[in-house]
Amino acid sequence: MDTGLDGKAALVTGGSRGIGKAIAAAFVAEGARVMITGRGAEGCEAAAASIGPACAWIAGNVNRPDDAEAAIAAAMSRFSAIDILVNNAATNPYAGPVIDADLPRWDKTMAVNLTAPLVWSQLAWRHSMRERGGAIVNISSVGAFKTSDQYGVYSLTKDALIHLTRQLAVELAPGVRVNAIAPGLVRTEMARTLWEGGRGEIIADSYPLKRLGEPADLANAAVFLASEASSWMTGQTLVIDGGGLLTDGRNP
Repeated sequence: MDTGLDGKAALVTGGSRGIGKAIAAAFVAEGARVMITGRGAEGCEAAAASIGPACAWIAGNVNRPDDAEAAIAAAMSRFSAIDILVNNAATNPYAGPVIDADLPRWDKTMAVNLTAPLVWSQLAWRHSMRERGGAIVNISSVGAFKTSDQYGVYSLTKDALIHLTRQLAVELAPGVRVNAIAPGLVRTEMARTLWEGGRGEIIADSYPLKRLGEPADLANAAVFLASEASSWMTGQTLVIDGGGLLTDGRNP
């Protein structure tokens, strides 16, 4: 299948590891040029080197507007366009009941998981997509569809991100398509506490497909949503979770 990504320019936040890195590598494999961002210069440089010469990088904090402006400017300078934006960067500094959440960690979760995707989408729109069109892919979570005694704040932001996806899909149509991916438990460093120590095997056994997700599973979906293969699709959320939501009552 011809994805139509050959020669396209993509920007992936949180692209130095995990799902973001896998997405960037998949885009490059399809012929795209990619700029990745992340907080650490060393990690970004190593990730870009492992992906190949079509991958550039710039370090920065996703929830700092000045860093977002710098990343957008760097992508425009290098590629002269931003055809694809992947809002992947996320954080989860608080675990516990929402009613007990302290405001500093609440604010940080909101800033990174919800406000930043809006800011980066605004910048990509103003600097390139308003004139050229494009595709935005937001990385949400299956947590958006359920409550949690430990991860309610994180899940709340991911639910709001899905609605932001729908809202921007209407506002930016027809030139820009906006879709989202809601992963289940994926073997990433960010989710390590959920799958290490044998817990991952227990959760995987409760999934119909009997395994946890790998970053490549999400990368394949991102290629689809960024490509011409999904050209008549916008405002939608793909759940990629091994069927976990179907049997959620049995999950730990």
